[in-house]
Amino acid sequence: MALETQLRQRRPYHGAHLVTRLVGPATIGALVVAFALLWLLARPVGDAGQFIGQLIGAEGVLLLSVGLVLISTLRWVEQFFDGVDKAAVWHRRVAMAGTALIGVHIASTGNPNPTQLGPTLGTIGIVGLATLTVWAIAPRWRSITPRPARPLVERFMAAPPIRFVGRWIGRYGLWRGFHRLTGIFLGLGFVHGLMDATVFGSQLLRWSYVAVGGVGLAFYLYRELLARRVARTHDYEVSSVEPIDDASYEIWLRPLGDRFDFRPGQFALVNLEARDRWHRHPFTIASGPQEKEVRITVRALGDFTSSIGDLVAPGMPAVISSPQGHFDFTRGTEHQVWVAGGIGVSPMLSWLRSVRPGELPHRVDFFYTARGPAPLADEVAHLVGHHEELHLHLVDTETDPRLTVEQVLATVGAEPRLLSAFLCGPEQMVSTLQRGLVRAGVGPANVHREFYNLR
Repeated sequence: MALETQLRQRRPYHGAHLVTRLVGPATIGALVVAFALLWLLARPVGDAGQFIGQLIGAEGVLLLSVGLVLISTLRWVEQFFDGVDKAAVWHRRVAMAGTALIGVHIASTGNPNPTQLGPTLGTIGIVGLATLTVWAIAPRWRSITPRPARPLVERFMAAPPIRFVGRWIGRYGLWRGFHRLTGIFLGLGFVHGLMDATVFGSQLLRWSYVAVGGVGLAFYLYRELLARRVARTHDYEVSSVEPIDDASYEIWLRPLGDRFDFRPGQFALVNLEARDRWHRHPFTIASGPQEKEVRITVRALGDFTSSIGDLVAPGMPAVISSPQGHFDFTRGTEHQVWVAGGIGVSPMLSWLRSVRPGELPHRVDFFYTARGPAPLADEVAHLVGHHEELHLHLVDTETDPRLTVEQVLATVGAEPRLLSAFLCGPEQMVSTLQRGLVRAGVGPANVHREFYNLR
């Protein structure tokens, strides 16, 4: 009981962080409900089936418009959703839901007297949106496939023609270029609704529809036409490219003008000129803010990152955009658990390169797991040696079992409700540990992670 009292006195529970996490999603839910109630209250006399079908379509337009707001890159949107990474996750969710609703609308609703152009615009819009949605979730097919069906799907995905197509459409740059058409496809569907909806004898319904669609398209135009002009960027050049292991690299960037300011643990959107063309990716920052050069770590996962050692060389230019993310250990309690998987140790390196002895919480148990020797274990051990509060636990999954919540809690030996956890690494590992820690009693507000895959 004495330890519990001491920890509560040293650092309060961060309930405000949970509120921040919930405000954005709750706002989306409130908008959907309020929009449906408005339509129901203003419902004109007529065919109930037609009305419900068009309400479903209008809700789809609302959700897709919200999705465009979420990827507008505006700072207040990031703060409202507790980070651009969370905003990107909710963008993907509302886009999938909105596309599904519009599909239901098309399958269940028809206009006996359609305009000549309206149906064509609607068809192009839904085909485009559906294609982009499938393309976005395709890399996550394992996580969305029911476990009993996975062996069959794996055999299908391993077929040479499917692998060839997968390599082609799996290119991040190609997907990102086509993803920018989302607003155009939404615009086509939006115009189709204005032309062919049968419920717009009610001016309230018409203008509510115009409002939700117009807001989304306005944010889309801002992102495509203005965001790059108002975004703050910093010019750098590559000073070195070094392999960390067989599947990851570290890149050092030196400033050519004003230095890039960031908080330890953040990531940044970096435009790198390579031998073939410019590439734009989010990269974790492993250096400290006080260091002159910026150090980013790269895991060889995609078409560009897998060839980065051949494509990027010292002297090549780079442009760094504003820092992103809220992965910050100072938001936690006085007893913390840090878990890093492989190259996911990068934000922890940034923390350790920035903090002075005595500035860490009362106790930190740092679990660093990798298959084989951890790629940056020597550097981590050296930095850990400067902090008495920090206890390093190395887990080699080639010889040891995979890290589990039970193992973490047994090692820590503290009440789960007093802990904060900061997780970074492979998505499956992080998601499994996140769910397990919450089930074990760690407060949801005290389990922190970042979603580094913004696709």
